[in-house]
Amino acid sequence: MSTAAFSYDQAFSRNIGWVTQSEQDALRGKRVAIAGAGGVGFIHLVTLARLGIGSFHIADFDQFDFPNFNRQAGAFVSTVGQDKVVVAERTVHDINPGATVKVFPQGINAGNMADFLDGVDLYVDALDFFAFDARQQVFAQCARRGIPATTAAPLGMSVALMNFLPGHMTFEEYFQWGDRPELEKALRFMVGLSPAGLHRPYLVVPEAVNLKERRGPSTVMACQLCAGVIGTQAVKILLKRGRVLAAPHGMQYDAYRDKLVRTWRPGGNSNPLQRIALAVGKRMFARAIADAQ
Repeated sequence: MSTAAFSYDQAFSRNIGWVTQSEQDALRGKRVAIAGAGGVGFIHLVTLARLGIGSFHIADFDQFDFPNFNRQAGAFVSTVGQDKVVVAERTVHDINPGATVKVFPQGINAGNMADFLDGVDLYVDALDFFAFDARQQVFAQCARRGIPATTAAPLGMSVALMNFLPGHMTFEEYFQWGDRPELEKALRFMVGLSPAGLHRPYLVVPEAVNLKERRGPSTVMACQLCAGVIGTQAVKILLKRGRVLAAPHGMQYDAYRDKLVRTWRPGGNSNPLQRIALAVGKRMFARAIADAQ
């Protein structure tokens, strides 16, 4: 089919009903930045493109490889060795030829952060779990610029959501990373993202969590759950519709255990409940931390 025959209104007409025509037109004019085009980032991008969002900034320095196959929507035999941002850009244009896509094939860093966030209406975090410096920098810049930022973590077979909105608690105020060692940042991120810890009881191979090698187990179900949640948050934030949970409020839904928990941790990781969880986490991962040092 020729792109000349493509019709935006026809392509996204089935969104109408859950959004109005004027809201669909508004989504067409929105720009979303996504850092990471792998496990959750790629399926976030596809979801938001199918919502009809018209402009994207996509950052990732990696290429697709076979270990990505269990969860990453852009990972196929035909894409192995290809840059993730190149495949991502091609996919967006295959959904919406009129979309504007700017790629950042070196990932995000201090040198391109301003360009990455320029004109952005929403930042969606999809960085690798261990990308501490980049994540800390981009959330700090979003807070300074008043850009809403959201993250949905794929944990086990669940999704944990946190939104960092202008005028509310910032990422740094919640997680309190500062200049702490990376392994402590990892623990604070893990505990802070999911205070409910719904996914922990069914981890059947604990040694699969390897801090030294910076890897852990993952599932495609969690990535798909995250995309549904992020797409919905994007609708609410971009169209200013409905209640949006902002940190220190959070949510985790676990499909394996059929449980939904909303959390509230005033003070973030300095909250007494979080401090207890961090202490327990340090004991649980003491051996892994020692091996990683």
